[in-house]
Amino acid sequence: MAQPDFSFERAAHRRGFALVAGVDEVGRGPLAGPVVAAAVILDPARIPAGLNDSKALTAKKRAALAAELREVADVSIALATVAEIDEHNILRASHIAMVRAVAGLRQTADHALIDGNMIPRDLAVSAEAIVKGDARSLSVAAASIVAKLWRDEHMVALAQQHPHYGWDRNAGYPTAQHKLGLARFGVTEHHRRSFKPIHNILYQDEKLTD
Repeated sequence: MAQPDFSFERAAHRRGFALVAGVDEVGRGPLAGPVVAAAVILDPARIPAGLNDSKALTAKKRAALAAELREVADVSIALATVAEIDEHNILRASHIAMVRAVAGLRQTADHALIDGNMIPRDLAVSAEAIVKGDARSLSVAAASIVAKLWRDEHMVALAQQHPHYGWDRNAGYPTAQHKLGLARFGVTEHHRRSFKPIHNILYQDEKLTD
């Protein structure tokens, strides 16, 4: 299986872009929790070994690489809240998080490599979209790692307050345990009300109380 490389970044450098940020998001599919994005500008001379799509790495490897990235790269993490997801939609919210992540970098990026097939509107820098970018670009892979680690840890913390849904293991995705928790204990303030399974539960509850 092909590994991500630095070819997109080198091509951007040749076009005159000195500081190239990889950008990725995590958390579009869960029923609960924020959507989280990260932007990472790698130092070409200090790229950590083993960078890959976060989904292809173990939790232990992700944690080690995220710690190393914070030492050797410019890393920014941002989110869009559940309220913003419900107000806009999950795609728009994920793009809002991406824009915030790029804006939060210590250095001002000249160019952004965006995972996916769309460039967020309101992005203040030059950008290109790369389908499956987290498996093709080292900078996007780095962003996928730090975003996933941050969101997973955030959901573990939320699970301490709401232990019935298994968020420490499922990160808010609709697993059997999560669905059982919803059936038994209902919807929390961290659930995305615009998502159909949550909307249906709330609508059903409204019908029962009419």
